[in-house]
Amino acid sequence: MNTRKYETILFSYREGVGYITLNRPERLNSFTSLMHEELRDVISLLESRVDLRGVILTGAGRGFCAGQDLSERQPMEPGQYRDLGESLEKNYKPLILRLRALPVPVICFVNGVAAGAGFSLVLACDIIYAVKSAKFIQAFAKIGLIPDAGSTHFLPRLIGTQRAVAASMLAQPISAEQAEAWGMIWQCIPDESLQEEIDKMHIQLVNGATRAFSATKQAIYASADNTLEQQLNLETELQREMGLTEDYREGSQAFREKRTPVFQGN
Repeated sequence: MNTRKYETILFSYREGVGYITLNRPERLNSFTSLMHEELRDVISLLESRVDLRGVILTGAGRGFCAGQDLSERQPMEPGQYRDLGESLEKNYKPLILRLRALPVPVICFVNGVAAGAGFSLVLACDIIYAVKSAKFIQAFAKIGLIPDAGSTHFLPRLIGTQRAVAASMLAQPISAEQAEAWGMIWQCIPDESLQEEIDKMHIQLVNGATRAFSATKQAIYASADNTLEQQLNLETELQREMGLTEDYREGSQAFREKRTPVFQGN
């Protein structure tokens, strides 16, 4: 296992799977400038790995991420204002874009409350699990702001405009069970099953057809902006590429031989 030491996150890498754990449990893993810096470093490392097969993201302690740590910002004097767009441009925008662009499945295991930008971070992932006790809160309205870090893009696409508007304006918690029913997450799991499900996902990522996962991700995310003809063309292009992979050769042979394929991710 390859491991690097950080102050606000935990990171490890084994068998082609990168593990990122937000690690400020005393502050519900809220974002700081240092956490952003460390996440940038980790994503750069992941981007450089030719053997990358997946990423698993979770939080330490009783929360996933409470969003921006407002205590890091100095109180404003009367008549003083703050350019919040600067933080989005420098930190959140590149984080969401780079995480989304990773060419492998990014799996999020929400272990507790996900609020504000923490909620947005969850939505940027490809597959989302949440323990039954987890809650999702668009808390921005409580401090006079709009949802950011990609929430206004992801949320209406996942749960519909009406629910996205209400969740954002009313700032009412969404339970994990409700999130699953709405299609916002893939699955609500028992709290006590969290580590078991993470271990199962590790096995799936290590043994999966990595290039097919990557192409599937590319095709599905492109579909929102493509016409039907454009999407059919993209499917044709990607499927042609998949047909030239060793994993397809192995998958086809395993099917004929009625055995489990042994994918190498190439």
